[in-house]
Amino acid sequence: MGAGKSSVGKRVAKALGVPFTDTDRVIVREHGPIPGIFADRGEPAFRELEAEAVRGALATGGVVAVGGGAVTHPDTRAALRGTRIVLLTVSPEAVAARIAGSDRPLLAQGGIDAWQTIADARAATYAELAHATFDTSRRPMSHVVRDVVAWLTEDQHTTGGTP
Repeated sequence: MGAGKSSVGKRVAKALGVPFTDTDRVIVREHGPIPGIFADRGEPAFRELEAEAVRGALATGGVVAVGGGAVTHPDTRAALRGTRIVLLTVSPEAVAARIAGSDRPLLAQGGIDAWQTIADARAATYAELAHATFDTSRRPMSHVVRDVVAWLTEDQHTTGGTP
């Protein structure tokens, strides 16, 4: 949360000439605001909608940005198998300004302390799934994008895969 997945993902997709899908935006477009879904239906229902959005986005292809908690759902983890996964990380110091005033349901109470607790709880899953990790804390987004594109295109040439 707050690592820049939407900004980086959109720019990576543009650089590669492929579609970009932000699954959070798909959910909002199809089901309404995420805080409302959490409030009205709860996190488990949201994670089901999120898993559906991830499956649809992966079927479309291109670069897909998934919410930080998406990997907590087994169907989402299953859908991600066989894809190249980039993990964007951010330090607590750098993310504090990014999430200030956020309407993110899991941060509504607790701010940076809640963010740290969530990040710690998900760290092992992120590490297990990620094929490459890029930190966004103190680097210009253009540098992060350049590095992700370089990794993807280098990986494509060495493995024969597609972005």
